[in-house]
Amino acid sequence: MKIAIITDRPREKILPGEEGRHEDQQKKDTVSCIKEVLSKRFDCIELVSSDDIIARLKKEKVDLVFNMCNGLKGDCKLAQLPAVLEFAGIPYTGSKVLGHTLALNKVYACRIFKNRGIPTPDYIPVFDIKDIDKAEKLTFPAIVKPSDEGSGRGIHNDSLVYDMDMLKRKVAEELSTYNPPIMVNKYIEGREFTVGVLGNGSSIRVLPIMEISFENIPRDIPRFYSFEVKAYYRDRTSYICPADLTDELRERIQETAAKTYKALSLLDYARIDMRVEGGGPYVLEVNSLPGLMKDFSDLPMMAEAAGLGYEGLIMGIVDSAIERTRMYKKRHMHRTMQQIAAIT
Repeated sequence: MKIAIITDRPREKILPGEEGRHEDQQKKDTVSCIKEVLSKRFDCIELVSSDDIIARLKKEKVDLVFNMCNGLKGDCKLAQLPAVLEFAGIPYTGSKVLGHTLALNKVYACRIFKNRGIPTPDYIPVFDIKDIDKAEKLTFPAIVKPSDEGSGRGIHNDSLVYDMDMLKRKVAEELSTYNPPIMVNKYIEGREFTVGVLGNGSSIRVLPIMEISFENIPRDIPRFYSFEVKAYYRDRTSYICPADLTDELRERIQETAAKTYKALSLLDYARIDMRVEGGGPYVLEVNSLPGLMKDFSDLPMMAEAAGLGYEGLIMGIVDSAIERTRMYKKRHMHRTMQQIAAIT
């Protein structure tokens, strides 16, 4: 079997500054880690997404794509490569168009959470700076973030705002960089957790819960997972996995993670970020294409705690996609045979 790892073109031109450079280097290192694992069992190549990606995949006779594309511009960026691959009939790892679209669009994700009884912070979508003055449920402190980005993009120290002036400045800045609407969420105090989920259907697996503790970072740095914390204070941020939890709270977090994964129609793997307040978990956001950098990203660390190891995680994602594709083809063939039988 031949697998192509597909990544985006460099993001630095789209997301200028250190944030873009940091992400490009991390993606490069991640691809190197994944390729090293996959090459033990498969013929593995690297490709960069482009307008002729389908022609290149067919020329290389690729059987499966390991999708690492976040997308660069436009709406539903995460869903762009999956949509093209679906059209071409080329199998790939990770969620399909629907799952990525729902997870990436925080407005629709939050609506689904509310509908399914999944606790999530109150929010206000801001399309224009004037929307802030019309908001009725606005409370401080609040956190400001893009509505269609993942992996903490656009979330900085100054994203936590304490009054109307700070809020308007930050929203104006975000609107100049990211697609509207900008999300203004109620800030949830309390412990922060992230939860990895693997698999599909009835066989999904919730990995050991990771707590992200900010106790050792400087006191003047806001205590949430901002770009600055990830980039400059990683060595002073504690990643505790498995987290120290009561049995009751552990079960509630695991159940919430599984329910969230299914509600958004996610496949193969994802990561769900939560905070606990008042004894219960609140879903902050969902990353349907989480980082997979060895010895760095959260999901691989949770896989290590689960006894899977990095190789087990990567191979498991591929095996999950292969089995999912096999079952789809089997069901499709069965339906076709039924239709033929009905005609004859």
